[in-house]
Amino acid sequence: MSIVVIPTTAAEHIAQKLTCKKGIEVIFPDKNKEGQRYFPDGEIYTRISRVNELKGRIVVLHSGCPNQSGGLIELEMLLEILEKSARPIEVFFTYFPYGQQDDVFQAGETNSAENIVKKLTRYYGVDKIYTIDAHFFGRKWVSKYSIVNISAANLLMQAASADYPGVIYIAPDVGSQRRTGLKGAKKQRTNSFVTEIQSDEELRKLVKDQVVGTVDDIVETGGTLINFYDKCKEYGAIEIIALITHGVLPDGIKRIQDKYSRLYLTNTILRDEANVDVTNLIWHALKSNL
Repeated sequence: MSIVVIPTTAAEHIAQKLTCKKGIEVIFPDKNKEGQRYFPDGEIYTRISRVNELKGRIVVLHSGCPNQSGGLIELEMLLEILEKSARPIEVFFTYFPYGQQDDVFQAGETNSAENIVKKLTRYYGVDKIYTIDAHFFGRKWVSKYSIVNISAANLLMQAASADYPGVIYIAPDVGSQRRTGLKGAKKQRTNSFVTEIQSDEELRKLVKDQVVGTVDDIVETGGTLINFYDKCKEYGAIEIIALITHGVLPDGIKRIQDKYSRLYLTNTILRDEANVDVTNLIWHALKSNL
């Protein structure tokens, strides 16, 4: 069965690479009469003129950054159009937005990540959701939905190991440990804003006299990764490199580049600094989940 991929604007850089993959047909949404995807006031124009011709599996490809909120509006508009095709629809998030608001930490908050999943599946009838290193993955609520999470950690580690033979890989917090299975620091996120790194004798033994690769899902401000770098240096690491799936904020990316010996970053979000391509990861995931 052929797979029809329809990208939002934030995922077009990856969709372009998918056009040469066997079994994939990429259909880019139409532009307006000025040849643009946006109106002068910044509102998105959304049309799929071939909607009645679609055959095969339909997968909407979306990156939730750099325009987290506006991107969700575009995604919903595409899904509203695709409902008319009367076919099962899947959504592939290269980066899932609002992933840090993935639980109710304090009274008066809401689980934004689950709310998005719930709306896509229950209102728009999305059959399956794919994510790459979703920040929420491993939370108890995830099992209620048809979500396939793919990790880019091995892809990043392959790239880094080619340049740094003998590097050891460490997770900077319990969330990354949950997602990757790697050993790491005892850092716990207590709410949507605050994280704490605790001193750890086991971490000291792991990193002493080693080249260390810090593997994490996202870099935003870079503060946590900077603190983790300092902790590894304090514990005797020889050299430290960063392996990150999602480069959310440019300033944070720069801070990591300035501090770490090298940054390995995937292109789940369109960033000039990205040097690890996830196109094959996406293609294999779609082909293996028929």
